[in-house]
Amino acid sequence: MRIFVTGASGWIGSAVTDELLAHDHEVVGLVRSDDAADALDAKGAKPHRGSLEDLESLAAGAVAADAVVHLAFNHDFADYAGAGRTERTAVQQMLDVLEGTGRPFLVASGLATGVTGRAMTEDDPSPHHGADSMRGGSENLALEYADHGVRSVALRFAASVHGMRDHGFVARLTEIARERGAAGYIGDGTSRWPAVHRADAARLVRLALDKAPAGARVHAVAESGIESRAIAGAIGDRLGMPTVSVDPDEAGDHFGWLAGFFGMDITASSARTRELLGWAPTGPTLLEDIATGAYDLPD
Repeated sequence: MRIFVTGASGWIGSAVTDELLAHDHEVVGLVRSDDAADALDAKGAKPHRGSLEDLESLAAGAVAADAVVHLAFNHDFADYAGAGRTERTAVQQMLDVLEGTGRPFLVASGLATGVTGRAMTEDDPSPHHGADSMRGGSENLALEYADHGVRSVALRFAASVHGMRDHGFVARLTEIARERGAAGYIGDGTSRWPAVHRADAARLVRLALDKAPAGARVHAVAESGIESRAIAGAIGDRLGMPTVSVDPDEAGDHFGWLAGFFGMDITASSARTRELLGWAPTGPTLLEDIATGAYDLPD
């Protein structure tokens, strides 16, 4: 298939691009820069110039493809609501040109649904609706098109999609530990994050493209929930520094914008995803990646 991938040069997207190319798909990747275009060229993928704000480019990429995998998102924490509105407009544009075609549209989403007291499952709907909600409510928007001739699928990624040279949440936690001289967690450290290795996440995307039915939600979750004090402990051990509790009232000063995310208690199951797709994660755990230097400073 000819697959249009937004975010094709990003952390998850570059792994997805490699996975799709390895299984004989043609990848057309949305790029904004010459460096990103060169990186895709070197892999054998085709660069497609544009951005999430360039609606004409998004429509052209989507309409010429057999499937769309939408992984790009503007992680602007200074204007997260604005980033959500941009996301919704971009998703709406691509869905509109795919309506009635029966083609797959896979959209990246998250696991912050407000479920408490149990692990979140694929049956739990996202509470985020409308342009001003998290990620512009793009998951629900996309799934609405399952009734309008689009094979839309929500790809719910764990909070940590980890691997060597990961630059996401855990990388920032590691930077903060270096800055503070101690690896911190909030309160008693019992808040949890689900995790998945980057290679396993990429394989899940390919399998969802092949097998997931319209309206499905799939969970890229290998570990259902790792306590924050265990994450901090692994960082502290790797850096050779102490692990400390940070008072919840001081978390904002200590962790900055990351405090709100690190304090979330999220657990999620991927049992139904594994059964549906035949997906079995094989990569190292998050704590193993930390221990073996995934978050070390580059030489």
